[in-house]
Amino acid sequence: MITVTRLNGSRVTINALLIETVEETPDTVVTLTTGKKMVVKETASELVQLVQSYIRSIGVVAAAHKSEQTEGPTT
Repeated sequence: MITVTRLNGSRVTINALLIETVEETPDTVVTLTTGKKMVVKETASELVQLVQSYIRSIGVVAAAHKSEQTEGPTT
């Protein structure tokens, strides 16, 4: 989960795994896989950093590397 700021200043926590797209139009619009859209103050690059940090914190990156090591290289 990541916490973002709506344009009115309220903070909301969203499931980072449900983010489908992030657009800067110039406001940042986050579209979730549910179809819900949110306009937030964070930039697209800030959102990418938040999502990457969240994914690392739950071990998804480590699990992917471990899986690659177990399966070996694909040829």
